[in-house]
Amino acid sequence: MTTKLLERTNDILVRPFSIGRLTLPNRVVMAPMTREFSPGGVPGHGVAQYYARRAAAGIGLIVTEGTYVGHESAGSSARVPHFYGDEALAGWSAVVDAVHQAGGRIMPQLWHVGMDRMVGNPPVPDAPRIGPSGIALDGTASGREMTQADIDAVIAAYVTAAVSAEALGFDGIEIHGAHGYLIDQFLWAHTNRRTDVYGGDVIGRTRFAAEIVAACRDSVAGDFPIFFRFSQWKVGHYRARIAQTPHELETMLGLLVDAGVDAFHCSTRRLQFPEFEGSDLNLAGWARKLSGKPAVSVGSVGLGDEFPHMSPGKVTDIGELLDRMERDEFDLVAVGRALLGDPEWLTKVLAGRTDELTHFHGGLLGSLR
Repeated sequence: MTTKLLERTNDILVRPFSIGRLTLPNRVVMAPMTREFSPGGVPGHGVAQYYARRAAAGIGLIVTEGTYVGHESAGSSARVPHFYGDEALAGWSAVVDAVHQAGGRIMPQLWHVGMDRMVGNPPVPDAPRIGPSGIALDGTASGREMTQADIDAVIAAYVTAAVSAEALGFDGIEIHGAHGYLIDQFLWAHTNRRTDVYGGDVIGRTRFAAEIVAACRDSVAGDFPIFFRFSQWKVGHYRARIAQTPHELETMLGLLVDAGVDAFHCSTRRLQFPEFEGSDLNLAGWARKLSGKPAVSVGSVGLGDEFPHMSPGKVTDIGELLDRMERDEFDLVAVGRALLGDPEWLTKVLAGRTDELTHFHGGLLGSLR
């Protein structure tokens, strides 16, 4: 890395950023990644140290792996962490303490998988499968359509989790509305075929998400940040779109802003891909432009391949990322698998030591390093 590029990297990435009560020392976020290292739903010492290592290496904000909210249908893996129950919350309290002691900031990602049944190890076979219309991502009717009572109960579970996060000392929350999980199933017309107020056009399909956000916003302090993660693509459905046009996206985001979202975390497979014809803006760029709220961009940062699983990933430079951030297309950038490969990714990038980076490969998914 040349001296000029190194200076530019530091100038762009090492800028403080404030939102609500939260001030970050730089613009780099650890993206949420499911790890399944919490037996019985309880995050232990290994989980705390896993996040603390990234905090100690200078990551500005950590968004945890998805954590199940307290509803019986939230998920089907017995090793995904819960965000409810005394034992699990005590585990998360230790995580917060470890990250803060390392100088970091952290927020939990609150999650309900809905009709998606990830293969748990071990699984939770009696977790009911529910969704907006009982329709799975593949279009099959393989679950139960949610009643109003179900909707109310799930919203209440998110509220309880948000209140717990603030009480435990987390620095905010992220609501997972992406990748074909429950909230996204409401947003996507393919899985939401309801004819009541929660279905139909983009306004109806956004109602469930907006009610969750509004209920959480009303239950925590006004300066406690609420991030909302969304995507166009779904697991196994990479051409899916919840918004066909900028106007539809603006409608959806506006409803969520009115409900209380402080920032949007916009998940794409590659951050350099433009979202709509006629513009180079990616999804985060459009979200920031249309909503007026800060946006986090994510998508294979530092990797040459979109989803390198079992083979080593190719490390690429971050020149285009810097270009986009320099022109304020988005505010923050989330790094995922590159941080699994090397907890000190940011430290090495900022020091120009990219030749020392440990590459990501699929074998790393089997450990918490």
